[in-house]
Amino acid sequence: MIDLKSSREIELMRRGGHILADVMDHLSATAKAGMSTLEIDEEVEAFIMGRGAKPAFKGYRGFPATVCISINEEVVHGIPSAHRRLKEGDIVGLDLGCIVDGYYADCAFTMAIGEVPPPVQKLLAVTRQSLELAIETCRPGRRLSDVSHAVQKHVEAHGFAVVRAFVGHGIGRALHEEPQVPNFGEPGRGPELRPGMVLAIEPMVTMGGSDVRILDDGWTAVTKDGSLAAHFEHTVAVAESGPDVLTRKSASAGAGPRVGQRRR
Repeated sequence: MIDLKSSREIELMRRGGHILADVMDHLSATAKAGMSTLEIDEEVEAFIMGRGAKPAFKGYRGFPATVCISINEEVVHGIPSAHRRLKEGDIVGLDLGCIVDGYYADCAFTMAIGEVPPPVQKLLAVTRQSLELAIETCRPGRRLSDVSHAVQKHVEAHGFAVVRAFVGHGIGRALHEEPQVPNFGEPGRGPELRPGMVLAIEPMVTMGGSDVRILDDGWTAVTKDGSLAAHFEHTVAVAESGPDVLTRKSASAGAGPRVGQRRR
C-alpha cells in the first residue's frame, strides 16, 4: 500500500529536508582532501542533532554510521573510517537522512574533491540532470515508471549506465516505504502518481557497466568493473501543482500538496 501524506506530514518531512539541505551546503563548502570519512560522519551527526533531529541511518539494519560515504568506484553504503582520507581527484558520494518528529527525509549528492577530468565532470552532471528530469516527471496523472524512464533515457543517451541493483523508494514514517522507484523501465506503467505521494528518487550511475558487488564489510557496494559511480537523491512530494522537493530550499518550498485522502 502506498501511504498518501497529509499536508502536516509533508511539512514535518520538509523540516527534516531543510536540515539535510543545510548539511549538503555545509559539506560542499568544507569537505576537502585530507579529511577522514569518519571526521565527516561525526560532523554531520553533530549538525543534525544540533538542529533537533535524529540521524536516520545510524543503527538502521545495523549500519554503524550517520552518513554513507562512497568514494570513486563505490556506488553506495560506504562505511566511514578514521583510516580513509579524501584525496585530490576523488569523487565522493554522501548519502544522508534525518528524522523529525517520527518522519524521515533522505538525500544524496556526489562531489569532486579538487579538479577532476572532463569525463568525470560529465558523469556528475548527467547523473544530477537525470534526477532533475525525474523530479519534473512527478506530477499527478503520470505513472511511476515515467519517473524511472526519465532517468534511464537521459543516462544512456550520454553513454553511461544505470545501476539496477538499487532503487529509490517511498518515504514517510519509515525510511523505506512502498513503492520502489527503479532508475530504469518503460514509461506508462505502475501506479498513477497522486498528490500526497512522497518519493526518494536516487539515480546511481556508472561510467562502465551496471553490475555491482558487495564488499566483505557487508555494506559497501562497488562497481564490478571498477568504473567510477555517482549518486544523487532528493525527497520529493507529488503536489497538485507538480513536484515539491522537500530536501531543497527554494522560493516554492512552502507549497505543499493538498490532499483529500490519506491512503489508497
